[in-house]
Amino acid sequence: MNLRPSITLGFQIAGCVNVFGSLLVSAGFTNRLLPSLDPVVFSNFGLIAIMLWGLAYVAVSRSYQHVPYLIMVFALEKLVYAVIWIVWMSRFAERLPGVVSAAPMTGIFFYTYGVVDFLFGVFFASVAVTTLRQRASR
Repeated sequence: MNLRPSITLGFQIAGCVNVFGSLLVSAGFTNRLLPSLDPVVFSNFGLIAIMLWGLAYVAVSRSYQHVPYLIMVFALEKLVYAVIWIVWMSRFAERLPGVVSAAPMTGIFFYTYGVVDFLFGVFFASVAVTTLRQRASR
């Protein structure tokens, strides 16, 4: 069974989530609530960095099998964002009902982004491990 088209699509979806998700949730970098909730991760610079990661996912979507260690870096990057989200949630989750009331998209984003990053991290890690195993078996 050839999983390459599905894996390629997974990279492309991850990239689109980063690029278009950042533009959407930041309202084209005009949403001031977003960086006020986490000024390090979601500053304009942070959002641009997230978008660049997304472009990197798309860039390797058709050649991922040649760069398994880079794909593992993607998995680690997603793990970092998931851990940052867990830490943020443990400190500030009580703010989110008010955020949802004031700005539903921003609130929902904060409720979910860590889970989404974790799932993409699992995807990247599984692709990297599978690719490395295939190389070892040759």
